[in-house]
Amino acid sequence: MGHGKRQIEILARGVCIVKGHVLLCHTRGAANTYLPGGHVEFREPARKALEREMAEEMGRRAKAGRFLGCVEHVFRQKGEWHAEINLVFDLRIPGLTPATPPSSCEKWISFCWAPLAKLRSARLEPAVLIEQLPRWLKEPAGFGGTAEGWKSKT
Repeated sequence: MGHGKRQIEILARGVCIVKGHVLLCHTRGAANTYLPGGHVEFREPARKALEREMAEEMGRRAKAGRFLGCVEHVFRQKGEWHAEINLVFDLRIPGLTPATPPSSCEKWISFCWAPLAKLRSARLEPAVLIEQLPRWLKEPAGFGGTAEGWKSKT
């Protein structure tokens, strides 16, 4: 979705923290990580989209909680520009522990844990979350973005 169509993708992402570690998602073969979640479907509430995505990707029941913040993200992948809006929510997934990464139901992604204090070394994208996430956990409903990238990188 969104490839070559010049549209903005809307994603619901979750912040699941257990014992000071954050659950991250990783596309196999890529160096970066991102918060788990996925696309919000038309007429689907963002929290429900996040819960649905976790059921699809991890095979687990999840509960999306308070809204933490929003990140606009513009990036280039395989020569194509992409634009997305990430709606970030607190996420609870019972039974998870940082000692064991949860298994993935999707062949192209895997899950991992990273200490909240070391998101930079986990290569978290959008990178603005490295600074924003700890702030949002203390004081939710922030906003961050990379949409300014359109002006300088057209």
